[in-house]
Amino acid sequence: MKHFQEELEDLKKRLLEMGGLVESAVFRSVLAVIDRDSNQAQEVLKNEARINQMEIEIDDLATRLLVLQQPMATDLRFLTAAIKINNDLERMGDLAVNIVERALALVDDPVTMPMIDIPLMAKQTESMVHKCLDAFVRGDAELARSVLLSDDAVVNSKHVLFLVQGVDVRHHAEVRR
Repeated sequence: MKHFQEELEDLKKRLLEMGGLVESAVFRSVLAVIDRDSNQAQEVLKNEARINQMEIEIDDLATRLLVLQQPMATDLRFLTAAIKINNDLERMGDLAVNIVERALALVDDPVTMPMIDIPLMAKQTESMVHKCLDAFVRGDAELARSVLLSDDAVVNSKHVLFLVQGVDVRHHAEVRR
């Protein structure tokens, strides 16, 4: 039984490490856009392989624990959440890469409008990632629910940003979610 608990702790530790890499990738990707900083973009690209590798390792560990230990109740919920979080973190890492690819394409272009909303949305998003990981580690449902409210604020900011730019958000599925 003790071995199983140690493996659950190892899984939690790995998820937090991956979460830290993803938080950094989001932060750096936004800096790459705002500051037109190719060095920040390169750091994100450099860490992409590590995030992808960690996703595979975490998925393998969680799946192995599910199959071999056949957990019940709390442990089963923990493993299920870990698998979902793992997938979401990897996807966020991919989105950070998408942002830096666009940032690299813009490095030499002049800034056409001030970047006010993007840093605000990025800060809100980084806070959400941090709160999600904290809620997961602590098992804090109330903190997790607070992230949902933050998500609504980010989506609304995104809609306002598109409207300011004259984009009709009704025709952009990626904006609507």
